[in-house]
Amino acid sequence: MTTSEQLLPMPVLLVEDEPEMHLRSARILRDIGYHESVIDHVDCVKSALEYLSDQIPSLALVDLGLPDGSGIEVISRFRQHNPAMLILVISGMSSQDAILGALIAGANGYLLKERDDLEIMLSIRCVMRGGAPIDPFLARSIIENILPLDESPGAGKESHNGNGLIPAPENHESLTSRQIGILQLVSEGMSNREISEHLCISKYTVESHIKNIYQKLTVCNRVSAVTTARSLGLLS
Repeated sequence: MTTSEQLLPMPVLLVEDEPEMHLRSARILRDIGYHESVIDHVDCVKSALEYLSDQIPSLALVDLGLPDGSGIEVISRFRQHNPAMLILVISGMSSQDAILGALIAGANGYLLKERDDLEIMLSIRCVMRGGAPIDPFLARSIIENILPLDESPGAGKESHNGNGLIPAPENHESLTSRQIGILQLVSEGMSNREISEHLCISKYTVESHIKNIYQKLTVCNRVSAVTTARSLGLLS
């Protein structure tokens, strides 16, 4: 083990169900100085909790949208087992409920998956130094909601509010304007690759947004997402 490796918190656990993001996170950790032998990986809540019976990670990168539950449960259990553990959320979920829930459960920081590798690396290093990195988009959204709302006539009646969210009726979580745009392209029959090229963003980012849309609309496929969105008046 090199001197630089001895200074890094080990072992590291990736709690991530998306293969591409798993590989991406592992690559970033290797760039920081980790050897692949100290980077473990699980892809669901159940496996993450079972991992605790064998060892407790010193650093965990946790996704919230897992196939069998929420990463918030993982964060809470990890924090109970090791109050000193470093936990950074890297998720596609951008709602205030998600970020506040993760932080209350014990996360040290919260970053959106759409950030580039350098931003993720800097956030990991920030956590290691005792910092609490919060994704700039999320921080701005929270600040805007803390500030006094515009009380002028007609305020609150627009479909877009200050943080770029479009309210969805009743039990559906709000979709961002970006998610509405992607869903519109999905409704036009575009594939993820075509959407990524059209919007000049990575295919991975498109997949992350679509997964988030499914969760917010409580659906499991593209057809249901489009149908539900239209019934809610979110699509033309």
